[in-house]
Amino acid sequence: MTAALTDTRRATLHRRVRFIVGFTISYNVIEAIVAIWAGTMASSAALIGFGLDSIVEVLSALAVAWQFTRKDPERWEKVTVRAIGIAFFALAAYVIIDSVLSLTGAVEVDHSPLGIGIATLSLLVMPLLAWFEFRTGRELGSKSVMADAKQLLLCIYLSGTVLIGLLLNSLFGWAWADSVAALVVAVLAIREGIEAWRGDVESPFGVLGEMGKEEQSPSSPADGREAIRPVRSRGPASF
Repeated sequence: MTAALTDTRRATLHRRVRFIVGFTISYNVIEAIVAIWAGTMASSAALIGFGLDSIVEVLSALAVAWQFTRKDPERWEKVTVRAIGIAFFALAAYVIIDSVLSLTGAVEVDHSPLGIGIATLSLLVMPLLAWFEFRTGRELGSKSVMADAKQLLLCIYLSGTVLIGLLLNSLFGWAWADSVAALVVAVLAIREGIEAWRGDVESPFGVLGEMGKEEQSPSSPADGREAIRPVRSRGPASF
């Protein structure tokens, strides 16, 4: 139970959350580089879209973090969220155009063992990371940490979709499967863009911020209930 947590245990869990957030962002950067490189080599719209989505999400997290380093963060909120929304829309437009070119035969999609590898790795890493963060948040009684864990599921959805498309192309020569997978990535990017445009922008840095506030405020409620909703980086989900 959260109420029974000692200060030492709570501090340990806070350090664990910081590690999880730092690892997630670092992994997304590496994932993006590998996916875009592999996608470029294979002319895979799905892989390129997968990598670009990771980049936009990391940049959106950094943008939100930058916003809250300003003296008057509320002043920059509209500009920040609109810029993030536009980035997701631009990503979706690029992926859609590339997918259409592939479907019409203007671009030939090659096999990508490296792409299959990074998508498979994400399918192995992200569920474990989500479970680890959710378990940590539950012990802390932190709704923000548990919510952030649920957002990792979007990466699982994207990884699974891209992997299916790549495997179908490699095993059966169904190049159109890559384009269909890319269109799914585009749809999710549009959804994220709409959420950002409406101001529903969240980031892992929000979780770190809340951890810091808890450490500075010894009078925090013992039951761990939090009034501040976290900033979220990864899309929809049920856990």
